[in-house]
Amino acid sequence: MKYLLPLFSILLLVGCAPKQTKVATFQNPVIFADVPDIDIVRVGGDYYMVSTTMHLSPGAPIMHSKDLVHWETVSYLFDRLDESPKNDLEDGNIYGKGQWASSIRYHEGFYYVLFGTGNRTYIYTTRDPHGKWEKRCELDFYLHDASLLFDEGHIYIAYGAGEIRIVELEEDFSALKEDGVNALVINREPAGLLEGTHLYKFGDTYYMMVIWWPKGGIRTQLCFRSKQIEGPYEMQVVLSDDLGFERHGVAQGCLIDTEQGDWYAMLFQDHEAVGRVPVLIPCRWVDGWPMLGDEKGKVPHTMAVPVQGVEPKGTMVVSDSFDNPTLGLTWQWNHNPDNTLWSLSERPGYMRLKTGKVVESIFEARNTLSQRTEGPRCRAAVKLDISAMQVGDRAGLSLFCSEPGTLTVSREENQTTLSMTDRGVVMASVPLQADSVWLRAECDFTTDTGRFSYSLDGEAWQPLGGDFHMIYNLVHFMGNRFAIFNYATEAAGGWVDVDEFKYERLD
Repeated sequence: MKYLLPLFSILLLVGCAPKQTKVATFQNPVIFADVPDIDIVRVGGDYYMVSTTMHLSPGAPIMHSKDLVHWETVSYLFDRLDESPKNDLEDGNIYGKGQWASSIRYHEGFYYVLFGTGNRTYIYTTRDPHGKWEKRCELDFYLHDASLLFDEGHIYIAYGAGEIRIVELEEDFSALKEDGVNALVINREPAGLLEGTHLYKFGDTYYMMVIWWPKGGIRTQLCFRSKQIEGPYEMQVVLSDDLGFERHGVAQGCLIDTEQGDWYAMLFQDHEAVGRVPVLIPCRWVDGWPMLGDEKGKVPHTMAVPVQGVEPKGTMVVSDSFDNPTLGLTWQWNHNPDNTLWSLSERPGYMRLKTGKVVESIFEARNTLSQRTEGPRCRAAVKLDISAMQVGDRAGLSLFCSEPGTLTVSREENQTTLSMTDRGVVMASVPLQADSVWLRAECDFTTDTGRFSYSLDGEAWQPLGGDFHMIYNLVHFMGNRFAIFNYATEAAGGWVDVDEFKYERLD
């Protein structure tokens, strides 16, 4: 009996031993989609991120996360911008322009976001980032890649390209403060492009995270620091790494901490046709410098999720059956929409897209509806009721950028045709006699290849056209997007009804 008691005790201890909790991990890029120019603020256990969406409306998406890995779009700063008729695709366009790099801050119960458009600078504010934002001010000058800082009664903005300046705003945000700080703090040193400024104050020290593109090198993350807002600032290279994607440096973004006191940086990387993708990186404070990456200064491919035990929530791209009375937050219009020409209520369960003015191409088409694409591979299919199209109408699904590929339904006097086009050139076409059709686009961002197919029943798919090479350039300054379009080339008045949008991520 004396030998059985210790054995019983051992078995009891083993049975009562706490189970090991599996550590949740993620792979970089943390978001494999076009979410550039990121900035993040933490309030308690909530993280809010803002990004660039250029010419799209609504614009300046606000995304929420509990763990810095899983993000959900919860609002936009604005439904539309009205700087000129070009925002409405009248007398031109604003491709590659519109809302640029934003800065998000929290101060005395309010959230603030500052952004510029190349023409003006705006500040929006709210108490609830999940709700409506209000325009706080509109300055009639542009501050490039600007960053906002509230500091003991002062409101500072750091901005610039090449030269970096710090200026001070009036307390009511109405103008630059006449007797306030207005200092050139970086005067084109080191040589090369300097921009993407993020301004902070930690303790008694001011920090600026700035990207640097040295001649012949990769995008590199620099940090500048000073005890005085006007400088002088000393400099340190805090990251120079391409995550194995040759010649594409990870740089430009923000520093952020957790409630537990751990530090990270969220930067982005140019990733060709999918766009500019966020990368989450550990931050190590070394001699007062925020050094990024692992002990060797490299971006980890796989990391532990910063905040464990959070139920994953939110995705960048979602399917939609258009059953809701309001449009989902993952959708954006190409430029300001004409709200008289689309409806979710005229035919419940469908998105109706009507033609407006007569145009020549998809680039001029109002109410083109789009979502992001995602890497490494993904695909989307859309079902269109085309029975109300008129002669000269063009409708379909595109992998949309400045050089798009499309599946286009063309209604002519005596026939309806489905064509695959590559940069406006018809590569293949078939006659179409049905009143509805499924169109599908597939993306492989390991090779930047797109493929198109169609179906009459949503089950049996026929490829149309060959491989489509997707590109990224500065004309649109945006990754390829799934885009649903409908426009008139002869007379307005027709429409298509979008029955369903099915999305799949192909990991």
